[in-house]
Amino acid sequence: MSYKEIKITFAPVQYAFYIYSKQNLLTEMGQSIIYLIPIFGILALLFTFWKSAWVKNQEVGTEKMARIAKSISDGAMAFLKAEYKILSIFVVAVAILLAISGNTENSSPLVALSFIVGAVCSALAGYIGMQVATKANVRTTNAARTSLGKALEVAFAGGSVMGMGVVGLGVLGLGALFALYSGMGWDPNKVITVLTGFSFGASSIALFARVGGGIYTKAADVGADLVGKVEAGIPEDHPLNPATIADNVGDNVGDVAGMGADLFESYVGAIVGTMVLGATFIGLGGFETSNDFSGLNAILLPMVLAGVGIITSILGTFFVKVAEGGDPQKALNRGEFISAALMLAATYGIVQWMLPTSWTMNNFEYTSNGIFFAVIIGLVAGLLIGIITEFYTGTGTKPVKSIVNQSLTGAATNIIAGLGVGMQSTALPVLVLAAGIIGAHHFGGLYGIAIAAVGMLSNTGIQLAVDAYGPISDNAGGIAEMADLPKEVRQKTDKLDAVGNTTAAIGKGFAIGSAALTALALFAAFMATAGISTIDIAQPVVMAGLLVGGMLPFLFSALSMNAVGRAAMDMIQEVRRQFSDIPELKNALAVMKKNEGTEMKNWSDADKQVFDAADGKAEYGKCVEISTKASIREMIMPGLLAVVSPVVVGFAGGAEMLGGLLAGVTVTGVLMAIFQSNAGGAWDNAKKMFEEGVEIQGKMYYKGSEPHKATVVGDTVGDPFKDTSGPSLNILLKLMSVVALVIAPFL
Repeated sequence: MSYKEIKITFAPVQYAFYIYSKQNLLTEMGQSIIYLIPIFGILALLFTFWKSAWVKNQEVGTEKMARIAKSISDGAMAFLKAEYKILSIFVVAVAILLAISGNTENSSPLVALSFIVGAVCSALAGYIGMQVATKANVRTTNAARTSLGKALEVAFAGGSVMGMGVVGLGVLGLGALFALYSGMGWDPNKVITVLTGFSFGASSIALFARVGGGIYTKAADVGADLVGKVEAGIPEDHPLNPATIADNVGDNVGDVAGMGADLFESYVGAIVGTMVLGATFIGLGGFETSNDFSGLNAILLPMVLAGVGIITSILGTFFVKVAEGGDPQKALNRGEFISAALMLAATYGIVQWMLPTSWTMNNFEYTSNGIFFAVIIGLVAGLLIGIITEFYTGTGTKPVKSIVNQSLTGAATNIIAGLGVGMQSTALPVLVLAAGIIGAHHFGGLYGIAIAAVGMLSNTGIQLAVDAYGPISDNAGGIAEMADLPKEVRQKTDKLDAVGNTTAAIGKGFAIGSAALTALALFAAFMATAGISTIDIAQPVVMAGLLVGGMLPFLFSALSMNAVGRAAMDMIQEVRRQFSDIPELKNALAVMKKNEGTEMKNWSDADKQVFDAADGKAEYGKCVEISTKASIREMIMPGLLAVVSPVVVGFAGGAEMLGGLLAGVTVTGVLMAIFQSNAGGAWDNAKKMFEEGVEIQGKMYYKGSEPHKATVVGDTVGDPFKDTSGPSLNILLKLMSVVALVIAPFL
């Protein structure tokens, strides 16, 4: 797209800003902005349709590549269909309860509508991302046959559909509902109370999607690794492995649909939490009365920042290009940094435009500059946590090397080292978070902490595009392996995938940081809504709530880890059955073992015929079915735990006990999330170092060596850590805060 085309595309928005800036800002700006916000969401969705159409128009490749890609796509869509069928029952049941309980003076039965719209938007975000990711993977593989730059372009285009779809649906859903409720003549506090249902719906779907997707992908991954790599000795993504298709489906289910729903929930939760705190400013010093729309500016600010973040993210995508032989990491960083710089400049102007120079509440003086500094603190904290995460999980770093060295003496010492690295990795991120919370509060009070989370997530569009690019590249490598493409193709996709691992680490840093800040903002919003000024931990009910809340992340992790174990056991048994009961697979494995270390072109004709006869004999569909059924079955209990716990504690023990519960779950949830994500990532990259070849005590070790097998076991332990329970904890603590916020008016 040329500069002229970009200018034409954004001309209507530019013109709208010009017109609205000429109005009386103290009396009409809020009214104008309310109806402008949904336009940003529509713009993002138009971008996703354009990029999706472009991806679909790229060439698929050979017939075998197309067949493999179709199997992955069919498996992914079958999972989503089964998952959404179960979740629709949950959504309808909860919506009915919300409609009945919401018929009060401070709320409305329309809170059920907000819940349904939030749930549908969250599910739709995952669906859109999954659709394009399962089309972009094979097209990335085909592009890698000729050009690394073209492969990056296709993979990133697929990721950008996911990123812009999430932010577009979030801004459009929130903006449209806010405009609808504001037009009904309600008090702003009532509007926001009803709007919290949107965040509840998004959080509910996100948790089930993350847990279900994590169980699916790790059951397949563990089965494929333990039986394929360790027992049978065949490479990852080998077509003889029956769990290979399920493993590649899992990349999409967990890292695309699950991650999309996860960040959609974070994005919406941060905005809603800030809006609730912004409502406390109405009628106070510096602002006009609640009948004057200028009092809504603090409420509208997070939505405006999110909307402008859509534009800066779109602009950033045009700078993600790499020449042949170039570095994909630099291309992705360039797009993110340009987008971030544009967003910072825009944020300063927006904050100065929408907020008074200063105002006072509860003897605390707020300033527009202070709010801007809080946003910067949020961005810096997220970036620092990402850098720390990369240090503890990146290939070749000191912590990962320590795991590699201890793998020399077996799986036990590998696991001990990985646990130690994971625990140690919690220290620096927590210190960064603590400093960020204190700094944001110093400049902007509780509202500053909330707006810091919004600032951290304002460029979610391009951040998620870079994150979703990773699993697309990973899938592309799997397709290259299964389609027997030349090694150069796999080398190109592996180069893209390696960059994806780094971007994923930084993305996890932002996810963990935003989860902590958003949970704190929602916690403060809950206290404001429930009318609680302080929570005294010396009170027995509060201490009891703290202990129960602190226990929940452990129980939740246990449920999800055990679910992965049970599902993986079913997968392992199925892969073993096929290897022993299907003659063609059994014979092909024997031939591979016989010719180990010899290139296929040097095999005898008889051996080649035996190997070729096994093509297509693996029963991929049965493995996909096992993962689907297990994940749907096992996701229900952890999901219900998150939704039911705050309701039971709130109505049985009161608002103070519920406050203690939220404090406990936030502290241990953040620590457990960092520990599990980083331990799993470190184990994974320790394994990859052996696959590339690593020197220990003067001797080289490679794939297939005993230390490598030890790292495969460690990685198998770490997989559910980093891809199931760890990421799900981010959602757990925010979902519980959202549920508490929804029920706060009734306590």
